[in-house]
Amino acid sequence: MDKPTHLIEFESTLPGRHAHLYGLRSRAAGGHLDRSAYVLLTRIRMHGPMSIGQLSEAFGPDASTLNRQAAAMLRAGVVERIPAPEGGIARKFRITEEGERRLDADRAPDVEGLERVMEEWSPEDVARFAAYLERFDRGIERREGRPWPHP
Repeated sequence: MDKPTHLIEFESTLPGRHAHLYGLRSRAAGGHLDRSAYVLLTRIRMHGPMSIGQLSEAFGPDASTLNRQAAAMLRAGVVERIPAPEGGIARKFRITEEGERRLDADRAPDVEGLERVMEEWSPEDVARFAAYLERFDRGIERREGRPWPHP
């Protein structure tokens, strides 16, 4: 641990190992959204309706992978297909009320768990930590060339 980046790497492995302590659950269990649906719905919520091409550009997977994921989300009723506002044959995926409800239901225990872990932190420390995480994420996005909308 002779460099700060070594310590960051080590410390960043711990939250995944102890997720049960602060609310994060397996998304595959008990009717929760799977990881891909959670991430895709979050992006669609932030960006608005998106086509397969836009999702591929945002995430990198090929269109066939995204088509399979989108088909599963359509069957689950968490997205719906709508005509692209710009016309043509393209279709976009929009989050449904059910998708909004399920995404919120999956997020709530995670947020509550994080609040329990940080209950002794000052509001300023929580805000600083959030700002550092956003800065870190934006650095990843810059390197990948795939920016993510931030609130």
